[in-house]
Amino acid sequence: MALKSTVVKCELQVSDMDRHHYATYPLTLAQHPSETDARLMVRIAAFALYADERLQFGKGLSSDDEPDLWAHDLTGEVALWIDLGQPDEARIRRACGRAREVVVVNYGGRGADVWWEKNASALARPRNLRVIDIAHESVEALAALHARSMRLQFMVQDGAAQLMDDTGSVELALRLRRDVAA
Repeated sequence: MALKSTVVKCELQVSDMDRHHYATYPLTLAQHPSETDARLMVRIAAFALYADERLQFGKGLSSDDEPDLWAHDLTGEVALWIDLGQPDEARIRRACGRAREVVVVNYGGRGADVWWEKNASALARPRNLRVIDIAHESVEALAALHARSMRLQFMVQDGAAQLMDDTGSVELALRLRRDVAA
């Protein structure tokens, strides 16, 4: 018998002072049996970083044709495509052809560095690609916040991002590896 996804509910309050975006999102996520608590929390953090009324979770691990998160514009075109981890370079190229902006949220400590070293030259070509690293220590701290039901607050001010719950807070150590071309 196949393992079923675990339903995780999260009330996410976003206060992004850099983008002047303030909203509360009632999120219901399906945690795939192979998805770690850390990856699920990175998905929530990525949602918070790019929070918008059109941003939604894709099928992620269950589908090769959809990202972990995405947003469509009013015409149905993909405005934003967000993949987590270290996706294949060919997948990123396809995503860059489909979406106005593509973001890779890279996490995983030393593996993130190895992935970047291997793919940096090929990923220099797409003009609509942004690559962000979340430090391994931040990811471990995010995993400690995981619960089946969560109330989280996310705050961004002057480029510093922080995710909090009733028990504590996690400073998201972010590093921009590559930004979209101006």
